[in-house]
Amino acid sequence: MKDVIVLGGLNMDLIVDTPRLAGPGETAEGTRFYTTPGGKGGNQAVAAARLAQSPGSVKMVGRIGDDGFGEDMARFMQNEGIDTSRLCRTENIASGVAVIFILPDGENHVNPVYGANALCDGQQSDAVHDALRSAGVLLCQQEVPLPVTLAAIEAAAKAGVVVVLDPAPVREVPDGFYKSVTILTPNQGEASSMANIEVVDVASAKSAAIAIRDTGIETVIVTLGDRGAWVESTGVSELLEPFEVNVVATVAAGDAFNGGLGVGIASGMDLLDSARLGMASGALCVGKDGAQEAMATREEAEALLASRGR
Repeated sequence: MKDVIVLGGLNMDLIVDTPRLAGPGETAEGTRFYTTPGGKGGNQAVAAARLAQSPGSVKMVGRIGDDGFGEDMARFMQNEGIDTSRLCRTENIASGVAVIFILPDGENHVNPVYGANALCDGQQSDAVHDALRSAGVLLCQQEVPLPVTLAAIEAAAKAGVVVVLDPAPVREVPDGFYKSVTILTPNQGEASSMANIEVVDVASAKSAAIAIRDTGIETVIVTLGDRGAWVESTGVSELLEPFEVNVVATVAAGDAFNGGLGVGIASGMDLLDSARLGMASGALCVGKDGAQEAMATREEAEALLASRGR
């Protein structure tokens, strides 16, 4: 297996389970509060590390603050076997946090404050460039400044490394931002925004994927939660059926998918098998509390895949 490089955000998640969201000027009592390491970059790195089972093969690039949250997040990743040597600690700034409200059906509402993540700069894109020699895939999102992500994406593409980009959170991106992306993985809402097509079912997901791919992206995978994922690429246009699981919380499900997808690619799997590994990872994630703590092991993912004859 080649290395998985992850460039992205690191947030400490502050999670509130609540029967409902409070309205303006209203207090609505929650039922539970807990913290867990999160952030799209950190989540994808942990998902990949647990599936890869190869200490040091997942390399995290990003920034944390000089606070307890930053220390906790770095320690968690190190304990997962992730190479954090390219993780930059920034003085006199808070680490990123995300306040997450989880409703009884498992749906979540997220309000992040990116803190140190917003200070990512050329040091991070240079760190990605230095790590590309042994890389099989670069995983990115849009939580850190776009110029940093763009420089890393372009360097990876030039080096012949597959680039997987999760276009979240949705941002206004400069022209040409996606031209070096190999695989784009929007969820239903993000695909709707990018394609200007309301994605409400499988048929509209296909239409949105085709429209996005027509902008020049090689492969588009629209993740649809409990309806599976639509894969649109050269010679591939099909729905991957979902796994049936009991949903506890949907926090980090998309990150679990991308982590699994990245490990599949870095391991030499084809596109559809890589996506299936990502779907198994995402399905197992939603059955547990937390973000990084909820990521599946390789044994769990293989057992779920085997249940479908894969």
